[in-house]
Amino acid sequence: MNQLTEENWDIEITPKNNLFSLGLKDVWQYRDLLVLLVRRDFVSFYKQTILGPIWFFVQPIITILIYNLVFNNLANIGTDKIPGPVFYLAGTILWNYFADCLTKTSTVFRDNAAMLGKVYFPRLIMPLSIVLSNLIRFAVQFILFVLLMLVYHFYGSPIRPNIYILLFPLLIILIAALGLGLGMIISAVTTKYRDLAFVVSFGVPLLMYTTTVIYPLSATIIKYPAYSWLIKFNPVTAVIETFRYGFLNKGSFCWELLAYSSCITIIILLTGIVIFNRVEKNFVDTV
Repeated sequence: MNQLTEENWDIEITPKNNLFSLGLKDVWQYRDLLVLLVRRDFVSFYKQTILGPIWFFVQPIITILIYNLVFNNLANIGTDKIPGPVFYLAGTILWNYFADCLTKTSTVFRDNAAMLGKVYFPRLIMPLSIVLSNLIRFAVQFILFVLLMLVYHFYGSPIRPNIYILLFPLLIILIAALGLGLGMIISAVTTKYRDLAFVVSFGVPLLMYTTTVIYPLSATIIKYPAYSWLIKFNPVTAVIETFRYGFLNKGSFCWELLAYSSCITIIILLTGIVIFNRVEKNFVDTV
């Protein structure tokens, strides 16, 4: 007579019942894969380029020079008495991080359909790898921002960081969570409607003009009062304004606006998690 014995498994794959479950325990077990995906994103993007990672510096430098020429010199849009390059770089590095997380996460199912359909691993690893790989790029550009800020401070510009600089980790979490949440929502829709990917590709750059990347919030309230509410209640605006206020001691800061941005980000992230968990079960049938 065979005696039944209890079997213990290291990993048990079961359908998710809780839509709000992130499966962080599974993600931690596959942390080596997460590291490999981050490395793949970094290497594959710059492997066949001449300048390589130097593009981390070249892209924002060219961008802020164009912004300074067009918006500061030609359009005469003020920068709250902050040197133009520092002002524009502060908003650009944050916006680029948000935009990269959003656009790349929005096509995560389509871009990785072959691998996702053959091998099991926690699907959340794919969007998380995008957020982390873009965080490396942001870290390098943030170093450029700090160096530029020190140069202007050395030459006598009134740049004085204040106590609100301590909110910096919270701001990075908010901007990453907002890009991740919106990206997961759009990725779920693009599995059935590919046209949305084209809307995102040209829509995200246009959305930049509804934030304070190229102009201060105070200027929009004074010059464009009819449209200032659109910019003020964009959740990215509070992050950029708080970042500038903490590091440059110029601009506007409002706890209520930052709290509003945090609440919107949490709602979008939770919505993205629910939709992502629903779609990941059968996305292979629609991609």
